[in-house]
Amino acid sequence: MQPYHHSIENAIAALAKQELPFVRMMQHGTMQVEYFQPKGTDTQQPHSQDELYFIVSGQSAFYRDGETVFVKPGDILFVPAGMEHRFVDFSDDFATWVVFYGKQGGE
Repeated sequence: MQPYHHSIENAIAALAKQELPFVRMMQHGTMQVEYFQPKGTDTQQPHSQDELYFIVSGQSAFYRDGETVFVKPGDILFVPAGMEHRFVDFSDDFATWVVFYGKQGGE
């Protein structure tokens, strides 16, 4: 597998080898791509970089700075650095790509 190409199957296999609900799949400069599949409760805290979520499977409610929206495969979410957010009431098969990018503190 090239460092610039990863499949969902590759990410699922990499995630299965660890206990954390996420696995870093690539990195270049300030950009990092993770595959994230929370189990039970999403306990993430605000991050120091801006981030994008690309929903790949399942469904969930997504809480972001006092607002909640419903998300499904194909949806994209943006969260600026430092903002409180989390997935809630997600299905057992819920998973998303997460892209962190930019300077610490956001752009």
